[in-house]
Amino acid sequence: MDMLLHWLPTTTIAYYMRGNWEWPAAESLHFIGLSMLIGTVGLFDLRLLGLGRSIALPSLHKLVRWGILGYCINVLTGICFFTAAPELFMFNPSFQLKILFMAIAGVNVLLFYTTMFRKVKLLGPGENAPLPARIIGGASLFLWLGVITFGRLLTFYKPPSHWCPWC
Repeated sequence: MDMLLHWLPTTTIAYYMRGNWEWPAAESLHFIGLSMLIGTVGLFDLRLLGLGRSIALPSLHKLVRWGILGYCINVLTGICFFTAAPELFMFNPSFQLKILFMAIAGVNVLLFYTTMFRKVKLLGPGENAPLPARIIGGASLFLWLGVITFGRLLTFYKPPSHWCPWC
């Protein structure tokens, strides 16, 4: 663990992330990715829950690929943040909860696509999703809102200074 904490900040990514504009640029990309993810997946989840019934679920699902792109942007920028300052994240309870919620959200997505997607993709406008799909959609919203909340709370926790090798 200590080796990782000492090595990551010496990488090229970490070096560039500590420049004048790289961290703020990555933060902006992270926010754009988050907006893409929540704007599409969140909208699909709300439709699963019954909002906007006049929209066919299969039509709305076509937007989810933009949410996947947003998720990929967030993973890449998140890796950049973590690499530049691992001590700020590794021991941060908010970060640990954020990762936990992301992992559970991933399991939730797998559950949806392995159990409910075949039924949902056949639904037309005005039709309700099956109860299990609605539960999965509600869980998805809860989990992604948790990821956002814990991500925001990251800035309010500062680890002890002995974890910072260059402090």
